[in-house]
Amino acid sequence: MGGTPRRSESGVDHLQYVRRVRTYVGVTDRDWAAFLAARPELEEVNFWLPNPSTGFAALKQGEPFLFKTHYPDNSLVGGGFFEGYVPLRVSEAWKFFGEGNGVSDAEALLAKTGKYRRSRSDQGSGPSHELDHDDPTIGCVMLNGVTWFGEWSLPAPTSFAKNIVRGKGYDAGTDSVVDLALGRLMADHTAADVTDDNRPAVALGPTHGTPRLVVPRMNQGAFRAVVLDVYESRCAITGHRIRPTLQAAHIRPVAHGGEHRVDNGLLLRSDIHTLFDLGYVTVDPTYRLRVSARLREDFGNGEDLYARETAGEQIALPRGPGDRPSREALEWHGDTTFLAG
Repeated sequence: MGGTPRRSESGVDHLQYVRRVRTYVGVTDRDWAAFLAARPELEEVNFWLPNPSTGFAALKQGEPFLFKTHYPDNSLVGGGFFEGYVPLRVSEAWKFFGEGNGVSDAEALLAKTGKYRRSRSDQGSGPSHELDHDDPTIGCVMLNGVTWFGEWSLPAPTSFAKNIVRGKGYDAGTDSVVDLALGRLMADHTAADVTDDNRPAVALGPTHGTPRLVVPRMNQGAFRAVVLDVYESRCAITGHRIRPTLQAAHIRPVAHGGEHRVDNGLLLRSDIHTLFDLGYVTVDPTYRLRVSARLREDFGNGEDLYARETAGEQIALPRGPGDRPSREALEWHGDTTFLAG
């Protein structure tokens, strides 16, 4: 994906498919855009915000996000599709997205975010993230299916005021320049993308049909970040909160038909993750821990896990019902991976 949009498909013909779609035009610097445009293989990027917020309500998952460079450049240079928003430490953002952060290494990301970061006194009534200058928290707007317009970049819409420093939302059909940029973004995505794990599932529909966006598959970086966030940085089984030891586990692995979906994930301490993948532990569809007798037989250990199983308490779950582990995925793991014998 990526590359140059097709001229013949970047105009009016495609606008019939994007009517009533909501989009957001985010402000970024030319260096971030140029770094990523030179790496078209990076389909998942982090449009980071130097100061974290309580969320990003401007878009729903799968809706388009356009990139506008600062004045005086002031151009629409590309776009992608919104996966989600999470606050992350700079080290975590680098671990999850790497060069998708728009810089070459973790030190550069720390320096770049620090350049734009407000002082503590400017935080106002925002969220109370601790300002750890060695590893500060930033806001991560995660995007996939990124396309760069190259020589077909557009001047920013006249409706975008100079004093807007973060971005502005638009309904498709309300600004001709935004519509044209959406057409160029959509030109790289067809209904065939629905079956491609590395592209957003954007269904353009028939010429006279109802325009629609199918929620895109999450990529690996976003999966790990969102699972860390919805489990509030706590192992679902042990409750441990030591962040470097926590890993996002797939309940049903991608290699066996699973997807990068939050309801196909559990946040687990690294050793528990290994035991889960090997089938020594599982979680049943009522969200209770089960431990294989093989753990004691093979290693003569695991008494703390057996005690948790005997207690019969549910594992720690995300607050949102839609974020909780899929019962179908849990059944799959119990039937195919768990060492029940």
